[in-house]
Amino acid sequence: MSKVCPVWVGYVLASPLRRVFHNPYAILSPHVREGMTVLDAGCAMGFFSLPLARLVGPSGRVICVDLQKGMIRGLEQRAERAGLIGRLEGRLCSPNNLGVDDLDGKVDFALAFACVHEAPDSAGILGQLAKSLKIGGRCLLAEPRGHVTTSAFEKTVALAEAQSLVATARPEIIRCHAAQLEKMPVQ
Repeated sequence: MSKVCPVWVGYVLASPLRRVFHNPYAILSPHVREGMTVLDAGCAMGFFSLPLARLVGPSGRVICVDLQKGMIRGLEQRAERAGLIGRLEGRLCSPNNLGVDDLDGKVDFALAFACVHEAPDSAGILGQLAKSLKIGGRCLLAEPRGHVTTSAFEKTVALAEAQSLVATARPEIIRCHAAQLEKMPVQ
């Protein structure tokens, strides 16, 4: 496990300048449609959460989980200013528990962007993501190349596949390792 990002980094991660490298709509729109239920694991201050809320529309829902109260507070303030607070739900989680047991089999899409490598139990977190997804639901797993080696990412993908999340694509995301995972029925 690497060190969890301090809250002040959340402001940097939420900066509009980040769109130069990570256009949230280009990354997310292939996966998200209006009316979906989406889980944003490790949401920080909502760089992806706010675009997700726009993509799911007024009939959709985005559940945003993070370890730090300051990140959730920043997310909620940004969502309020953007007029999206009604589509988002911020939740505080713990290092080994996303706190999403109530979502078992209800999530259409989960985003785990630059967060699984910070978990002390990556397999457990991936298992919780898998459990939350509907059969056929997708998870976009992305980890930063600067923090996660290719071999470490491949081990994470293998952990996901052990949780019935099969890698079906490898999207290109600048400065990231990425895998599109799909929940398959347990055999």
